[in-house]
Amino acid sequence: MEEIKDRFGEKSTVAAVEIKEMLKVHGEKKIGEITLAQVYQGMRGMTGLVTETSLLDAQEGIRFRGYSIPELQSKLPKVEGGDEPLPEGLFYLMMIGELPNDRDVKKITSNWQRRSHVPSHVFDVIDAFPLSAHPMTMYVAAVMALQTESKFAQEYAKGMNKKDYWQYTYDDSMDLIARLPRIAAYIYRRKYKNNEHIHPNGLLDWAGNLAYMMGYEDESTKELMRLYMTIHADHEGGNVSAHTTHLVGSALSDPYLSYAAGMNGLAGPLHGLANQEVIKWIFEMQDAIGTESPSKEQIVEYVKKTLGEGKVVPGYGHAVLRKTDPRFTAQMEFGKKHLPDDKLVNTVWNIYETVPPILESLGKVKNPWPNVDAHSGALLVHYGIVEYEFYTVLFAVSRALGVLASLTWDRALGFPLERPKSVTTAAVKDWIEGVGENLI
Repeated sequence: MEEIKDRFGEKSTVAAVEIKEMLKVHGEKKIGEITLAQVYQGMRGMTGLVTETSLLDAQEGIRFRGYSIPELQSKLPKVEGGDEPLPEGLFYLMMIGELPNDRDVKKITSNWQRRSHVPSHVFDVIDAFPLSAHPMTMYVAAVMALQTESKFAQEYAKGMNKKDYWQYTYDDSMDLIARLPRIAAYIYRRKYKNNEHIHPNGLLDWAGNLAYMMGYEDESTKELMRLYMTIHADHEGGNVSAHTTHLVGSALSDPYLSYAAGMNGLAGPLHGLANQEVIKWIFEMQDAIGTESPSKEQIVEYVKKTLGEGKVVPGYGHAVLRKTDPRFTAQMEFGKKHLPDDKLVNTVWNIYETVPPILESLGKVKNPWPNVDAHSGALLVHYGIVEYEFYTVLFAVSRALGVLASLTWDRALGFPLERPKSVTTAAVKDWIEGVGENLI
């Protein structure tokens, strides 16, 4: 086996034994108390999942294996002369639980380069769609077409020992991650660039190669793509895309099927599609006001108009976070360094200064602060990636790192089929009245 695979096998074996022993002693302990409101309102705050790769703290933001985003920007390996972390390093950290060195990251880059060939029938599937189709529709269909390559499905059909599940989950995950930049860039060039495609550059890193195949050769765009792929990779296990991948994978669906399911969730406007909605809203504001550089006063009035129409200001608020998303801050720092005079970026910063006080004044918003989606589109537009319908595809490529690392851990730890109990409202009413069976 390859080195990272061997090391993962050692780590996960130790962890599986540790968890098994822990549950023997502490398995009956309660984690909080579940309220009826939580049952009905999206299970918010209910601890019911284990995700090894990251943890989201309401005040501190996301931590990957204990490391904050600023720490990752400092500690993860970079390309020579670069300032942004390589996503390969974050994947290693999520898989192994230790910070990688330059050699570790180069081995993953090389590994993904070797695995990156996309079968021709996948391109045929993409080409079958009308150009009017949403890029995420093409993307998920392409992932499903790749499922013909699943080693997990092939080995399971032959008869596979449960102890080997993780190995073929790992292989499928590595193959899939390696191929996603080629698929995403193909969709981009087909839909927006006259179907003129750019072949991979075998000398580039994973994210840099994605930018290159999309048609952006300058180093600044590659740096932005490295940052983007790193900060969007994971957000613990309860978000729609991560939870869906975990849920479908718990049925022993292979990584292609599981990831495709998760990305259908990511395509929803309350999840990954929000980045598209943010930049669309800003463009609409600019058109309505009649300027590319609206003043803070003009922004305030447009925000109030948006809220008065019963709409939300996209990019603000988060189900868990109660502070400015550190991923927003990372992008803001990138903007201050590389494009401090960009009109659209400055508009994003002015929105940041005006929206939270307005939302706070309503008294109904728990988190008036921006999330990751509030900034990403403005940076992409600056570098020429103006096609905001495509932004969720970029999100999906990045999110593969986290959800597939988690899926591999799920199989290594032997997590079972996920099957929570559900009840009817009639049963709830009986329970409230003190009749009928206990709801648990």
